[in-house]
Amino acid sequence: MTDAPEQRTLARNRKALHEYHVLERFEAGIVLAGPEVKSIRQGKASLTEAFARIENGEAWLYDMHVTPYDPANRWNLDPTRPRKLLLSKRELRKLIGATQEKGLTLVPLDLHTRRGHIKVELALARGKKVHDKREDVKKRDAEREIRRAMRRG
Repeated sequence: MTDAPEQRTLARNRKALHEYHVLERFEAGIVLAGPEVKSIRQGKASLTEAFARIENGEAWLYDMHVTPYDPANRWNLDPTRPRKLLLSKRELRKLIGATQEKGLTLVPLDLHTRRGHIKVELALARGKKVHDKREDVKKRDAEREIRRAMRRG
């Protein structure tokens, strides 16, 4: 038996790493209703427009889209409703101080399961400037060319 917990990615925010410099990562639980859990486990969640915010000492995830679960028709909730995030007090205090700093924001990177529970990986991030994005693209292209040259021999 291995000590590593099984983890399965359910949704990923692909634009986040392109748009932001990630300074620190946090894993948070998320408060969900039953039909939402079933829908997310089927892979019907999107984090592309999602963001997190600290309000009244609590962390909230906004604009994460969860497609309604068909068999639960009348128990389905609003697909983009705010969802509470579960973090320790120490993590919350750290995030409150950091997000009050100018230019820092909380961005969800991915949605995954850990030991049967759905978790969100949050990043404390700073937005990239246009020239930073261009540099990243140039760097990625150069690495790709190097790999191609190595394969050719």
